[in-house]
Order: sequence, then C-alpha cells, then structure tokens
Amino acid sequence: MSTSATRASRRRPVRPRNVHWAAAALLSVVAATTLAGCGSDPEPASSEKGFGTISMQYSWIKNETFAGAYYAEDKGYYEKAGFDAVKGISGPDDGVAKLLSGKVQVAITDAVAVGAAIAEQEAPLKIIGATFQKNSLTILSLQGGGDIASPAELAGKKIGVQESDVAVFEAMLAANGLEEEKDNITVVPVELDPTPLTAGQVDGFLADLTNQSIALELAGHETTDLPLADNGVPYVAETYTVTDQYLAENRDLLEALLTAEIKGWAETFKNPTEDVVEVVTTHYDKAAGDSDGLEASFGEVDAARTTRGLQESQKLISTPETEKNGLFTVSEELQQQTVDSLAAAGWDVSAEDLFDTSIIDEIYAERPELKAYQK
Repeated sequence: MSTSATRASRRRPVRPRNVHWAAAALLSVVAATTLAGCGSDPEPASSEKGFGTISMQYSWIKNETFAGAYYAEDKGYYEKAGFDAVKGISGPDDGVAKLLSGKVQVAITDAVAVGAAIAEQEAPLKIIGATFQKNSLTILSLQGGGDIASPAELAGKKIGVQESDVAVFEAMLAANGLEEEKDNITVVPVELDPTPLTAGQVDGFLADLTNQSIALELAGHETTDLPLADNGVPYVAETYTVTDQYLAENRDLLEALLTAEIKGWAETFKNPTEDVVEVVTTHYDKAAGDSDGLEASFGEVDAARTTRGLQESQKLISTPETEKNGLFTVSEELQQQTVDSLAAAGWDVSAEDLFDTSIIDEIYAERPELKAYQK
C-alpha cells in the first residue's frame, strides 16, 4: 500500500465508540439526514446572569464517553458556572467544520482530526484540554490465533485496518521500525465489524479499546490488545477544541465551562460504577427520544457493555500525570508526543499550533483542590 496515497489530503472520520458494530452499519443510511439537521443549531444566546447557552459537538452518540457532561448538567455545575445551558450535540462528527462556521462553540474531538485540519487547511483551531490522555486505538487479536502482544509480532501478519486509520497504523509501524513490505505485513481493508478477525481472515484488527475489544470479550473470546498509545503513537483524544478567535474572546466562559466539566468527570470517579451507568442510560434514553439523534438507531443501552466501556475509558482518562496535575491537563511531553505521532502519520504541526492549555493551567493554579478528582 502506497504511503503517498494513504497520506493524501483527506478528513479522518471520527471512530464510533461503544455501540454494536452491526447497528453502526445503519450510519451510512441515516447519518446524512441526521447531521444535516444539526445545521439548524441556534446561535449562542446572551444572558444577563452569565454566559447564556452554548453548543458543544460530541464526537459520537451520547454514551459513557461524555459521562462527565451528564453529571455537570445533573449536578447543576453548568448553571452554577453561569450557563443557561450547555447543549451537547450527538455525533458522529469531528466538529471541525462546525467550529469554523460558528455553528458550535466547542467540539469534543481528537488530535488527529484537529492536527489534520491545521496541517492541510491552516485551520485556526486549538486544543485547550484532553479528556483521553491516551487514544483508544489498539491492534486486537485472538489468543490462540494471531496473539499479537508486541510490535515485532506484527511481522508476517495480516492486519485489518479501516480506511480512516491507515495513516495512523503506518505511523505505528514507522515508530517501531517496521515496514509493510520489508516485514511482510499485509493490510486488509475492513469495516467496523471484527468478524474478519473471529473468522480467521486476519491475524489482527485495528480496533477500539472501548468498542470491539469489549464486544469480543463479552462474547466469550480470549483476546490480546496492543494499544497504539503504548507502542509509539501516544496522541490525545476526546479533546476540548475551539477556534483561535473564540479562545481569545471567551477565556472566562471557557474557564467556567472546563471547571464544570472537571467537576462532572470527578463525579464519575467518586460515584459507584452502577450509578454512573444509570446516569449514562438516562441521558442516552433521552437522546434516543429526540428526532435529531442517532441514539434510537442503536437500541437500548447494554449495561454490561456500558460498564466495561466506562472502565476502559477511565483508564485512558486517569493517568499518573492527571493524578498529579489534574483532569484534562496535557503535559509538554505529551504535547510533543502527540505532534510527533501526527508527523509520523503525515501531518506536520507544532505543539504551539495544536495546543493552548493556559486556561487549564489557570484553573488549577486558582483551584488546586480540583486536582483531587478521585477522593
């Protein structure tokens, strides 16, 4: 597979998360209509008592990926911060186009989508915080099958890779001194469904730790994960992203928003898992009753999958660095690792181009008690 071809200018779609892959096939049928409906989102309203209403684009449907926002709403953290409402808009959507057009004020996306837009279009965007300190991509294999536990074990293997992740997979190979032709690695085009893995058509499958890995585990398969974040491609994901202009003009608003989100996510660590799952279920069910969301297409919440998805997400959110520095922080080292990962995938940006974490730094300087999110 030609590197130049896979690194051609393109927008990387957002990866679906904790939903059944068979239901995800409905996406191609309903996504265009659903996303078109999002274009009618109201402009942010002003309010004499504070910041009014803002819109925040979610990368995916309203599942556990956004549990902190549900607590921020339910516990009144948004209201206390001065918002009439923070309107979370269901994806799938990387939020880039809506940010640039002003249809949303904040997007929950990832460093690849933002970095690609900056590198290819000089998009004036900044990541101001990151929920996932580690991205959730993994090379999934079956014990007794490919059982790929290290990058070296990719040699001679067939790996199923979705088109949207080819460049990232190639970055992982490059980071580990591997090449498709030299190391006899065959990339097999696949969709979301990991059946090619369970059917033995591929030895490994580029998957999501919060999606296919959990699904196969709950289906009784013994699996092996090779997370990209731990093997040469440690970029951040589920990032809070805004335009440069919005950042410059609304620092107080964004500080209030991120503070409320930090408080909301702290609730997900302090409360029993079953309580968090119940909160997620309530918000998912409410979204499923709306006409402009995809939630209804995926059926009812599976409590077991949501529980495991929350557990895996929390492993990506909470790291030794966040335990020391606080949620959403992105260290200078992790910023550099992120831009190095993007460069290996063909997108050249600097840390200064991609990140501005000054608001997060100010929050914790002013309120250091917020760092104790697990107590």
